[in-house]
Amino acid sequence: MNVVPKNINLEEIVKADIAHHFHPFTDHKAFHANGGPRVMTHADGVYIWDGKGNKILDGMAGLWCVNIGYGRKELAEVAYKQMQDLPFYNTFFKTTTVPTTMLAEKISSVLPERFKHIFFANSGSETNDTIVRFIRHYWKLMGKPYRQHIIARRRGYHGSTWVASNLGGFPAMHGQGGDLLPGFHHIQQPYWYDFGGDKTPEEFGLEAAQELEKKILELGPDNVAAFYGEPLQGAAGVLIPPSTYWPEIQRICKKYGVLIVADEVICGFGRTGNWFGFETFGFDPDIVAMAKGLSSGYQPIGAAAFSEHLIKDFFAKGGEFYHGMTYAGHPVCSAVALKNIEIIEDEKLVERVAELAPYFAAGLASLNDHPIVGETRSVGLIGAIEIAKNKKTRERFHDCGRVGTICRDHSINNGLIMRACWDTMVLSPPFIISKKEIDEMIRLVRLALDKTYADVKAEM
Repeated sequence: MNVVPKNINLEEIVKADIAHHFHPFTDHKAFHANGGPRVMTHADGVYIWDGKGNKILDGMAGLWCVNIGYGRKELAEVAYKQMQDLPFYNTFFKTTTVPTTMLAEKISSVLPERFKHIFFANSGSETNDTIVRFIRHYWKLMGKPYRQHIIARRRGYHGSTWVASNLGGFPAMHGQGGDLLPGFHHIQQPYWYDFGGDKTPEEFGLEAAQELEKKILELGPDNVAAFYGEPLQGAAGVLIPPSTYWPEIQRICKKYGVLIVADEVICGFGRTGNWFGFETFGFDPDIVAMAKGLSSGYQPIGAAAFSEHLIKDFFAKGGEFYHGMTYAGHPVCSAVALKNIEIIEDEKLVERVAELAPYFAAGLASLNDHPIVGETRSVGLIGAIEIAKNKKTRERFHDCGRVGTICRDHSINNGLIMRACWDTMVLSPPFIISKKEIDEMIRLVRLALDKTYADVKAEM
């Protein structure tokens, strides 16, 4: 593979990007002051190269999504063939395409038996918008139009569209869109490191789950439509709930007839060592949202799976579902996603994640001796490193997120993409990563931590 692709004028690309590209989730003042973007040009396996020829280990699998790794020609070939056969047709008005239907069947086959029907979208955000609309209309069909309130968690991330951002628990996002839409509520996240105090994780897990019951009673049980949660909260800093948390959530929801939605956009398709995160954490959702791992990021696609007890009622009592997107179930995206799932099955990548999980966890745990590491945690191939000013008291550095940003920048400048969620460093590598590459990843994490410690040592 060429270190620097031919026929790329990097300076012109950067100049054009600064002039014309309005970036998502970017501090534009700092972005322009610091010279614009790092241009990524090509990738293979677990590595990605920038326009200057730097080889970078992608510890985040793109954006939690390139699960089967980069450079999979099989997916390119499938996309090319589908574009030749049928580059596009919609799924509105009683029509479908072959790959769309085959993908719906395949997704259903890797889910528990009760999930037989799949609704397609183009992203996790659109999928979650779809689910909110479905839930609220479902309760109207069931003669309970007052069941409109949805409860989620603080720092839960469910997307960036208008409804999805309200569903999520990020105040900064809410602040840019005005007041919250009616009917969305947020409870404490199960974040033992920050909120557990002297309690055991198991004690804290029950306490955090019981916040849901308090909120249900506050709103009135007959008014609550659903509880919405990621099996683990990714963008919040890989918050892995204690073992007691989800079973208690399940008990509470069953008690009050509240639906459970599992947002599997990050966890789905193997990230936690099972096909879906709800299997790892031991709960039974009524609806499942998915996206990223569905195509390993090779094409934009999202989907929602609905339990049959909901679908039977919906089909029996409802008429037309006035909802859909032009590109939902796009034949090219569907063909690529179908091939992606086949690769996961054929190469036993879910099993591989489960096998590598203890090695990955041990690598992270080896960092616990570092002066600024307060805790490491992981499940499957997703993990977190808490940066702390005081390891014993869990005291943070001032200006939450400042030190995490310093560490992130050291990391990428030394050849590793590692994300900072405030002052929590997170990793989510491709499933194909080898033990040797995990060793290299941990070495580069320690190097970034060492350089960060040198920058903040005087504050300790």
